[in-house]
Amino acid sequence: MPQNRFDLVIFDCDGVLVDSEPLAALAYHNVYANQGMPLPEGTIAQCVGMKQSDIIKRIAELTGHQLPDTAETGLWPETRRVFSQSLQPTPGIKALLEKLETRRCVASSSSLERIHFSLETTGLAACFGNAIYSSSMVKRGKPAPDLFLHAASEMKADPKGCVVIEDSPFGVEGAVAAGMTAIGYTGGAHTYGSHAQALLDKGAVAVFADWKDIAYWMRAPND
Repeated sequence: MPQNRFDLVIFDCDGVLVDSEPLAALAYHNVYANQGMPLPEGTIAQCVGMKQSDIIKRIAELTGHQLPDTAETGLWPETRRVFSQSLQPTPGIKALLEKLETRRCVASSSSLERIHFSLETTGLAACFGNAIYSSSMVKRGKPAPDLFLHAASEMKADPKGCVVIEDSPFGVEGAVAAGMTAIGYTGGAHTYGSHAQALLDKGAVAVFADWKDIAYWMRAPND
């Protein structure tokens, strides 16, 4: 792949690199159900892009269900169990990463342990090395710009030269707030009818469902 017009490509992990969102939602449903607190369908969809602590707060706001601290510790083991059985990379991402010459990194709301597990399980770990950044490294998670600015700083990249690929409105909002170019990805299994418009409404300059289209867009000269 020819060099693209950006200095750094920042990838979200869940729903972008790995097709994890339906599996993560299943894990949340399982943990809450085990506590006698079944979640209405679509609850987790309203939390996509948030870090775990913010998701738990949001669930409480939406449903009134407050997960006990003892049960919260079970979220990652259940997620890991579900991921180990079914997690796959998003279609076409391996081919893009193998050809991408531009520097890249991961900036995800998930914990470092979950990011590494996801990338190793799907065979993508070697594509990023140590260039992996988690919301646990900053004070505020998405939609705040903190994580993206931290990633750019660590990678010694000017935010203006960074492009962020996100599947969540919160992620796009954070990237735009960081002064970066944001493009939306809707090729994951959790996509929905108004997904692309939701990303555009938060400031994505373009939205694609296919990695080949994203690769072409990144190579195109800037207007």
